[in-house]
Amino acid sequence: MNNLLKKSNVWKAALSFPMLAMLAYPSQGQGRLHDYITEGLGSNQSIKQQNFLFERNVLALAEAKTMFLPSVSFSATYNKASGGRTIDFPTGDLLNGVYSTLNQLTSTNAFPNLQNQSIQLFPDNFYDAKFRTTLPLINAELVYNKRIKGQQVDLQKAEILVYKRELVKEIKTAYYQYAKAVNAVQIYESSLGLVQEGKRINQVLFDNEKVNRTGVIRSANEVTKINASLTAAIKTKESARYYFNFLLNRPLTDSVQVDSITSLPEFGTLLAGDVAGREELYKLKISQGINTNLTGLAKSYIIPRVGTFIDLGSQSFDWNFNNKSRYYFWGVSLDWDLFAFGKNNYKIKKAAAEQKSISAQTDYIEKQLFTELKVRQNQMQTAIAQYQSAQSQLKTAQTYYNDELKLYREGVAIYIELLDAQNQLINARLDANIALFDIWITQASIERANASFTFQ
Repeated sequence: MNNLLKKSNVWKAALSFPMLAMLAYPSQGQGRLHDYITEGLGSNQSIKQQNFLFERNVLALAEAKTMFLPSVSFSATYNKASGGRTIDFPTGDLLNGVYSTLNQLTSTNAFPNLQNQSIQLFPDNFYDAKFRTTLPLINAELVYNKRIKGQQVDLQKAEILVYKRELVKEIKTAYYQYAKAVNAVQIYESSLGLVQEGKRINQVLFDNEKVNRTGVIRSANEVTKINASLTAAIKTKESARYYFNFLLNRPLTDSVQVDSITSLPEFGTLLAGDVAGREELYKLKISQGINTNLTGLAKSYIIPRVGTFIDLGSQSFDWNFNNKSRYYFWGVSLDWDLFAFGKNNYKIKKAAAEQKSISAQTDYIEKQLFTELKVRQNQMQTAIAQYQSAQSQLKTAQTYYNDELKLYREGVAIYIELLDAQNQLINARLDANIALFDIWITQASIERANASFTFQ
């Protein structure tokens, strides 16, 4: 039995199985992950949609700025009329007597008789074409509108950062989940080779009547169990890859490369910090500013609106265009709302109530975000403790397995005892793998909670 075991390279490999060399990502070794994050930020459809909204707000701000500039319009009318109201003017009654006297005095017919006139009010065959230039001089509504549009641009910037931070967290989490699944598959593949070799050796020993059938049956069951676990691990790995590729907007079956692991994240910065940098709070601050300007907009009715205009055009009958038809018309306008049955006061009160609501919401959200950060930091401390425990258990399980393997080689221990040590070692490797990546997943959650990820 001792000779059979000594000839097995698989049993020797079990003694030298790496103590999970992939136990931690180096901070300098996450090049692939950062490349994936860059790719995800550039291809995510939700972020693209938010960028379109941002562009829309920028254009709205540009539009608001043009409200302060002169505007020029052209208008033209042509009238053809007949009938309707008239103005009767007694031209003949007023002048014919005078003209008759003048004709007698001058002994001429130089002054003819005139007919009374009936002047149509509607102009017939008349045109009026003009260019009108208008310019606001005093308009508080335009000022507040411009401010609000600018704040909406800042609000959309913050909204885009919220989407980006959430996507970064999701990409990192999915990446670590995939890496954890990859390592789990490797552990099961190594374990499968171990139990298959155990089955072969037990079969040889049974054939030589060195052990009973129990060892053969149990080793065969272990092969079946590890095969099933390996299949489940492979499917978990595939599902993790699908979700990761989905976040990057890539074909689901694309391959995913993971970096090697050599160290744990820096815990000092993870267990400190606050939520002052969260874009959610910045958005609420901007909302308060917008509401302040809305209040000012509601109060702007007390300021009169003053503007100026000038018309340059031509108007005449029968399409005549000459020095007499051309004209300019300049003026100043004033518009002042004096009474609106309390409508403006209700607008002001409404804006003030909204301001109080935003202030209360800000306090609540700030406490909520701070609570989230503290919970994530507690999870990190728990994950660290579990990782340290898993490492200790892994060393113990490895020592226990080495001792049982030595005793089994010497014929002192039975196979069931060796099998128990082997299962403990496999479970310890899996637990250490899970504990490691729980730390990195929690790190991504803390990075999201304190907005510490830096965008290039």
